[in-house]
Parts: sequence; C-alpha cells; structure tokens
Amino acid sequence: MRIEQHLEMTVSESMDKELTELLQHAFPSIYPNRRYFKQLPHFRLIAYEDERIIGQVGLDFRVMNMNGESIHVLGIIDLCVREEVRGRGVGRALMKKVIALGETYPIDFLLLFADRPDLYERIGFHTVSNTCTWLQINDENQTTRGIGEASFEELMIRQVGDKRWSDGTLDLLGYLY
Repeated sequence: MRIEQHLEMTVSESMDKELTELLQHAFPSIYPNRRYFKQLPHFRLIAYEDERIIGQVGLDFRVMNMNGESIHVLGIIDLCVREEVRGRGVGRALMKKVIALGETYPIDFLLLFADRPDLYERIGFHTVSNTCTWLQINDENQTTRGIGEASFEELMIRQVGDKRWSDGTLDLLGYLY
C-alpha cells in the first residue's frame, strides 16, 4: 500500500470516478453522485494498492473562531476504506499521515465529526461539547440555506499545536463537514 497526497484541483477524471464510487459505497444513503458531499476538500490523502484506490480522506485547512479566538484547524472529511480491505490498517495509516501533517504545519487542532468515535479515540481524539455555528448548504442543489447553530455529539478534536481547546462557541466560518 502507498499513500499519496493530491490537491483537489489535480484529481483526474479516472480518479474522480473511483473516488465517487468509493464514497457512494462507504456512505450509501447520503452520498450524491460526485466525489464530495457539500464542498470539495482542499486536498486528499489517497491510499492505493497497486493502481487501485482502496481508501481516502479529504482534508480542509481553515481558520475557525473559538470563543472569539482564531484557531487553525485541519478538518477531516469522509475517511473511508474499501470494504474488502477493511481491517488491514488502511484507515489507521491514512490517519497517521493526517496526524503527521497536523504536527508538521502550523495547525492547532484536527477536527472531525465521527459516526464511530471509538475508532478515533484509539488515536488520540476526544469528543468536545461546543455550540457550533456554520454555513448551511443544501447538498442536493448546492445552494446556501442559512446559518446553522447546534451542538453535536459527533464533534471530535485532537490537539496538535500549543493552543488548548475550550468549551463554548465554535464558529466553523464555513460549511459543516
């Protein structure tokens, strides 16, 4: 297995087709017929076996506002692995690379919304309770619906910089992953 980093704007037509198929199989009830749900990530880590894509994770680098303070966040989007290779460490290898990026660059926190928190707790993530605000996007017709505000049980972070996480308000300053 090898893992490559791809800027989103460099994804080829054949990669687009493979990524779309992988994401639709991983998230069958919600994923539209494209390689992203609401918005394109900035870049992806893609795991290959020979020339076949076997896993991927989208990454979105952005500034967010936590209780009036700017924080640099690397958002983790739609980590998934082909069903036939699950259990072979592909997801863990992808997340290890994500953590290394977070520790290498000026990033304060890794952030994700987890449907399986136990998988991420094993690698140093923990659940946080913040009231979030975000740009609501209608994923079907790709239009702005307004500003959302809610708390999420699925919100998890991992500190990779010097700043400390705090309870309170988290403004994502963009869409919800």
